[in-house]
Amino acid sequence: MMSTSEYALIGFALLLLLGVLTSKISERFGVPALLLFLILGMLAGSDGPGGIYFDDAALAQFVGVTALALILFSGGLDTDWKSIRPVLKYGLILSTLGVLVTSLIVGIFAQVVLRFSLLEGLLLGAIVSSTDAAAVFSVLRSKGINLKGQLKPLLELESGSNDPMAVLLTISLVQLLTQPVTSPTSLILFFILQMSLGLLAGYVIGKGIVFLANHLRLGYEGLYPVLTLSSILFAYGLTNLMGGNGFLAVYLAGVVAGNHDFIHRRSLLRFHDGLAWLMQIAMFLTLGLLVFPSRLLPVMGASLLIALCLMFIARPVSVFTSLLPVRALSVKEKTLVSWVGLRGAVPIVLATFPLLAKIPQADLIFNVVFFIVLTSVLLQGTTIPLVARWLRVDTTEPRKLPFPIEYTPVGSLKCKLEELIIPESSNVSGKAIVELGLPAEFLVVLINRNGEYLIPTGGTTLWPGDVLLTLAEPEVIQQVKSRMGATN
Repeated sequence: MMSTSEYALIGFALLLLLGVLTSKISERFGVPALLLFLILGMLAGSDGPGGIYFDDAALAQFVGVTALALILFSGGLDTDWKSIRPVLKYGLILSTLGVLVTSLIVGIFAQVVLRFSLLEGLLLGAIVSSTDAAAVFSVLRSKGINLKGQLKPLLELESGSNDPMAVLLTISLVQLLTQPVTSPTSLILFFILQMSLGLLAGYVIGKGIVFLANHLRLGYEGLYPVLTLSSILFAYGLTNLMGGNGFLAVYLAGVVAGNHDFIHRRSLLRFHDGLAWLMQIAMFLTLGLLVFPSRLLPVMGASLLIALCLMFIARPVSVFTSLLPVRALSVKEKTLVSWVGLRGAVPIVLATFPLLAKIPQADLIFNVVFFIVLTSVLLQGTTIPLVARWLRVDTTEPRKLPFPIEYTPVGSLKCKLEELIIPESSNVSGKAIVELGLPAEFLVVLINRNGEYLIPTGGTTLWPGDVLLTLAEPEVIQQVKSRMGATN
């Protein structure tokens, strides 16, 4: 006889497995994975064939908040500071002013459509004001689409940094609805405290992760993921306890750590990427279980109107207003940024805050938010590749292949691994490596030719399109790169 816990484990394992399998559908048809995870959760719920009754908003919020913290850290860890630095100012404007403008427009529109009070309408606007670029890039990757210029780093930065603003607005409006005597001054001070402590804690924790990883010298490699995981949870919990913004802290900690060298860096990147996927599946399944599809039908009409307002009015106005002084981006590029306002898990997680605060319209807000997310993913998520091509802001530049080996410089070593691509015009094309007169301190570790890695010897001939995985100090690599006429 199996116990209840064993049935629960089997059920949870099957849901995770189905989540992994549905990701193949996302890759094949370009449907955002989050939509499939949500649908899977809804099918497993009480209104679906799964029949699992789940109505615990507090547990769903706990799962969602924890998952978001781990996902944000992973996103920050994989963010290249050099790529986002040129768009830092514009990304931060989008993630603050853009979120605020979106909240105001959607909030006023929702007040009219749903006959809410102004504060209730603004609360709904704040909840749906943040974007989910992770879903966007899963669509772009599945279709092999790259974006020109600064579009990709701008969208990455916005998606990682706009969640804290949405959280701040949501908490502030919930507080105003539950405690009407709250003064505007206290809210401004609350905002300043949240942002400043979040930035400070994120920077310190990020530096601390790098320091501990390089100096603890743990005897087992498997303990390093435990170190970073505990640091993330500590950063989020302590920052919130001090009155700061935990989401901002973990994202910044990831950015700071990810742009430094530390022991087992690549294995940790892979670990947190896998953990982020696990958290996405668990979070979306939980949120899908929480919703009752039968309750969405009565709000379908109003929700659709608000979703269309968000996609075609609020998001474009917020983007063009925020990026008005940015001449580096064309109108077409700003239009794509407007269309990539894909809503995801964050609005659904934030919609649990009014539920727990027992605001009178909380159930209606949650159902409307869920429908808006589904509409956004269905309409925007599935058409992003088409819109990118239509606006001619996509590019066919080849993506860098992942390194098949790991190397992290430690101590006094300054060498690094770098890929060099041999172009058609290179003067080394058709020559053997031994003929090139390469410096003794420059090593060609591997060669990628047509997707296959070759172990090079002195007699190996180089051809256009070859990708050389090289190991040397940065100055030496730059010299050889110039001599070869190679790119990277």
